[in-house]
Amino acid sequence: MVNPKQLGHIVLKVRDIEKSEYFYLDIFNFVVTYRIPGSMVFMTSDINKSHELALMSINTDHPNDNDDSTGMYHFAWQMQSFDDLKKIYNHLKVRNITITGIGDHGISLGIYFLDPDGNQVEAFYELPKKDWPSDNILFLGKFPLGSLD
Repeated sequence: MVNPKQLGHIVLKVRDIEKSEYFYLDIFNFVVTYRIPGSMVFMTSDINKSHELALMSINTDHPNDNDDSTGMYHFAWQMQSFDDLKKIYNHLKVRNITITGIGDHGISLGIYFLDPDGNQVEAFYELPKKDWPSDNILFLGKFPLGSLD
């Protein structure tokens, strides 16, 4: 068994993405690292992380989102290494925990699953900032380290 490195990020579903973005930038002085206009905003207090908070508009279609309520969409635990992510993946499979998705985010790879109460959890590994693409397109492209199998 492996322990996560840290709580990596939280994704919140919001009604008015511009209003929520302004709120979090104003209150916490976050930096926006990436924006999908009208859909998602990724922000951080630590420029070495892709994001610690993501805001997701409930006015757009997102996989696995069956309602229009606001609140937490998922929270994510960052793993120390890609090997640790593979260990968590295998542990979930051995425990017969349903994996609801694998997300290739270009600079990271995430495993999505539900806790016993139906909260969506992600375990992910993110490349170090020095390995991010130079064109500042953080979440597009293919994760370079391969798959989990």
